[in-house]
Amino acid sequence: MGRKSRRVPVQLDARGHDELSRADLHAVLRGADEIIAQGGRTLLMRILRGSRNKDVLERGLDASPVHGYFKDLSDEETLARIDWTILNDYLQIEYSDRLPLLVYSKKGWEIERENYADELLEGIEQQLNSGPPYEMEYLKDRDRGMILLLLDKIESTNDRKFIPALNAWKKIDYKKVRIRIGQLIRSLETTSNQSQANT
Repeated sequence: MGRKSRRVPVQLDARGHDELSRADLHAVLRGADEIIAQGGRTLLMRILRGSRNKDVLERGLDASPVHGYFKDLSDEETLARIDWTILNDYLQIEYSDRLPLLVYSKKGWEIERENYADELLEGIEQQLNSGPPYEMEYLKDRDRGMILLLLDKIESTNDRKFIPALNAWKKIDYKKVRIRIGQLIRSLETTSNQSQANT
């Protein structure tokens, strides 16, 4: 029988931080999104510090929107902020064999899902401003709950400008998402027609 490998120990230290600003918390959670169940505290620290480390570059993590967010802090201070999010149950550590990897807690994912949906909404608006063709393939295979939240956010705008992007998206996604997109398009068309009738 092979000897069981020992788990790499993790010592968390928030270095006296009682609270994180909302912006800092969001940055840590956003940075973690790229490496959930694939990387640990040190890799997240490198992303947030703006490292050009080989591991960061090979994984394309320098493209993260929060790469370099804590560039003016030390490694230790950045790790302290990451540890704060773990100690306060926004992130958790799960082991894969002997390696400690980061995952979201329920409340951490709720925050990140909301923020990421806002980020995706901004991305769609940027595409609309640039004009067709609209490349929507990047939205496929993402967390279903986040995608439905994104569609709810689009619906809440009552703005039919999203319809061309939605039509492009509808062509490439799975059935359940296509059904919701179809409902959303009809909702935006109806809202727009009602607004015109009232003017």
